[in-house]
Amino acid sequence: MIIGVLTLRFRLHGNDSLKGKRQVAQSLKQKLRNTFNVAVAEVEAHDVLQTLVLAVVAVAGDTARVESTLAKALALVEAISPAELVHCDTEVFGSSGDMQ
Repeated sequence: MIIGVLTLRFRLHGNDSLKGKRQVAQSLKQKLRNTFNVAVAEVEAHDVLQTLVLAVVAVAGDTARVESTLAKALALVEAISPAELVHCDTEVFGSSGDMQ
């Protein structure tokens, strides 16, 4: 089993409410979930109005599929996000053998 995590940090210019931040977050999360069947959650800076940090998690049987899914998710976010993407990081974890 291979697990990949894509961490996305956005700057929300001109945002002055948690409601505005939530709208951007919910839109991105729903589009990623529907398009790629991944898990998405806000993971940091919950009360910071102009910063949004999302983690996108993909699980598959091979590294190439996980990396491909996360690369496509990043491309989608770059294309549709109303917020400025200021940082992204991808980590891939693998496990071999049976876990007991």
